[in-house]
This record gives sequence, structure tokens and C-alpha cells, in this order.
Amino acid sequence: MTTTSHHILPADLEDLVARYDVRRTDAPTPEDERTSLLAKPKFGTVFTDHMARVSWRAADGWSGRRIEPYGPLQLDPATAVLHYAQEIFEGMKAYKHADGSIWTFRPEQNARRYARSAHRLALPELSEADFLSSIAALVRTDVEWVPEGEDSSLYLRPFMFASESFLGVRPAVEVEHLVIASPVGPYFAGGVKPVSIYLSEKYHRAGPPGGTGDAKFGGNYAASLLPQMEAQQRGFDQVCFLDGAESTYLEELGGMNVFLVMADGTLHTPELGSILEGITRKSIIQLARDRGYEVVERRIPARELVDGIGSGQVREFFACGTAAVVTPIGRLASSEFDVEANGGEPGELTMALRAELTDIQYGRAEDRHGWMTRLA
Repeated sequence: MTTTSHHILPADLEDLVARYDVRRTDAPTPEDERTSLLAKPKFGTVFTDHMARVSWRAADGWSGRRIEPYGPLQLDPATAVLHYAQEIFEGMKAYKHADGSIWTFRPEQNARRYARSAHRLALPELSEADFLSSIAALVRTDVEWVPEGEDSSLYLRPFMFASESFLGVRPAVEVEHLVIASPVGPYFAGGVKPVSIYLSEKYHRAGPPGGTGDAKFGGNYAASLLPQMEAQQRGFDQVCFLDGAESTYLEELGGMNVFLVMADGTLHTPELGSILEGITRKSIIQLARDRGYEVVERRIPARELVDGIGSGQVREFFACGTAAVVTPIGRLASSEFDVEANGGEPGELTMALRAELTDIQYGRAEDRHGWMTRLA
């Protein structure tokens, strides 16, 4: 079943897309080279020929909407972002459906989170219309770069940074919003496999509520890199963080939210406040409730999770995010424990929710919530 075609950009957005100044590259990637790159796309290493760009100045607001050739940015050594990390980003995907049309998943949610992140980092808020039109304008320019095939997509990376050359500690008065795109293949090349998680006891991804934990801000990810590296040195795939106030409660992985499937059939997930409000998280909650499951958002002590895995009270444990969609977790460990969830195998509900969500994204199932938006 193909997604119904009424979820299209409204007329005012179409008008905004049409107003983009499209400056095409003089040296597009040759078709045979592009075909070769799309045959085995690698996440975040190959990029399309163009990028979208909108500039902001405090005196004028947002202006200069354009598509330009993908290429290096010229930055002054005093550019504010290099010194005070005033920047945010988003992550989303464009999917090619069986009829050749190109769609994206819940982009208005990304736009709203982008605005919330901007507010927290004292950056100008980009309107939902400008956010969506910048994505649509880029995808239409580089539509040949959207790969086909099982679980392949065009990863979209909108980002905003303080571009003013100034070393004073205050919000920048010059800012750039850009969108770049990278074709990606399946996250799990050989099929979905449970990952192993190390629980960080020493480091935190972000501070308690009031910090930047609920913003999609590069500093949160920078803070996760050292514990992630140490977890990998111990032989684990990912690291899970505890809350910054008490080091007691589950928060999230470096870039994914987590869920527990309990023996009584309920799903539990850490409450919002100091974690990112994931769009995949929000969608999983809706799909689980559609199936009749109760979903509980609460503070979850790590000890409760460990004991629950051991006793069978926690039946399945999984993570979710844009890149991997849904990832089963097979093992959880720290210096004090090492437990195997669901016998180290993917859980039944975990995989059912993953299949349902990806079927909606690729147009194989009915889009009953109106989550998909056609870009091209």
C-alpha cells in the first residue's frame, strides 16, 4: 500500500520553495559515479551536490534563501560558534516510495524541536515554514540522490550556528541555517542485531532539567564521546547515561531514547525533562497505544531495570532514534553487573513496532496518523 498523496506541502510553503534562488553547481557528480555511491551508501561520508542556506542578521531577520553548491564554509578564526558552541541541529530522512515519490516523516515535529533548541541556545527561531521549505528545496534539487532499496534513505541534516566574528560572550547577531544531505543504507547491514550497552557510572550526557539535555545541541553529543569511546574499549556498542543530579535514573543513550517492555504488557520509558524529546520515541508511544499497550513515562531507577531483567519483570529492552529507528538491546553491563535481556535476542514487540514504523515511512502501510509529507 502506498501512502496517500494528500499529505503535501500547502500552497504557502510551495510558494516559499519556489522563491529559493537555486544556484546549481558547475561540477555535478557524474551519473555513473553517483550510481556507484548510491549502491553502497555510507552514513555521513558522502554528500549530495548542493545545500540549502538561509542567513539571519539581527537587524533584518531571515533572508537570502538559496540552494548553492555543497562545499566548505569560510569562517573567520573569531567566529562565535568556534568559541562558545552556539549551535543546534536536527536529523531526519527522505524516503523513496514504490511509485518514485519522495516523502519525509513528521517534519513539523523536527521544525518545532529546532525552534525549541534555538530558543535554549539563544539563537533566532526559524519558522516551521522556513524549516520545511529549506528541506523541500534541497531534496527537489538533489532528487537523484535519494537511494532506492530496503531501508535506504537520504539523511537530512539541518543545522544552525553563530557565524558572527566576535569574541564577546553574548548571543551572536549573525547566524546561518543550512541543510546538507547524505544517502544512507540500512543501519544494520546484515539484519537487525541486538546491541550491548555499558552503563556510564562516571560521566553524564547533560545536566538536570534547566540544562541543555532536551535541546538537540552539539555539546550534549561532545560530552558523550569520551564515555562512548571507553565503552567501546570495553567491547560494548553503546553507552547509556544516568541523570546528572543523582546518577540513579535512566536517561538515554548518546543519541537514542530507551524503552522497557514489562512482563505485565506495559511499556515504560524515561520521562522528559533532561532528555531529548525524540520524534521516533513519540511515534513508538503512539503505535504502542494503538495496539492497546499502556505506555508509562516516568523516572526509572537503573537498579530497577537490572533487577527486572534478572527476574523477568523486564521482558524486552530497546532503543530508538532516527538513524536506526528501533534497536533491540541484548546486554546491559557496568562494573557491578552484566545482564542479558530477552536471552540476548530481539524482542517480539520490539521488532513488531520497528516493522510497523518503517512500513509507514516507506509507504508500505497506511499512514493513518498523517505523519508523512511529500517532498517531491
